[in-house]
Amino acid sequence: MITTLAKWTVIIFGIFIIFVGFLMLFAPERARATLRKAGSTNFINYTEITIRLIPAVALILYSDFSKFPLAFTIFGWFMGITSLILYLVPRKTHHAFSMKSADMLKPKYVQLISPFAFLFGGLIIFNAI
Repeated sequence: MITTLAKWTVIIFGIFIIFVGFLMLFAPERARATLRKAGSTNFINYTEITIRLIPAVALILYSDFSKFPLAFTIFGWFMGITSLILYLVPRKTHHAFSMKSADMLKPKYVQLISPFAFLFGGLIIFNAI
């Protein structure tokens, strides 16, 4: 039961990454606006971090059943540890970093890196099925 739930969580996470790729490609300003909201309020900040933990745990739980267990294990632990670190970073610092990142990523750059989201999301799904 837990394994099946973890598998589908990972697959949905891959689909989400692909969706983000489409957003980056066809609506780069909207993608940047979303990035600007990271850490903007306590609710957004802690909800975002907590939601990041869900696929992180799923990646770790499902890693033994995936095509490349080490990749899922490392990526899951990386996501989990960085999420836990973000709980300790002051919200205003997190928000300032997201604002600076959004300013640096011009719309054309966002569109240029969108294929990496397609590739990454596809690799996650491929590894899970």
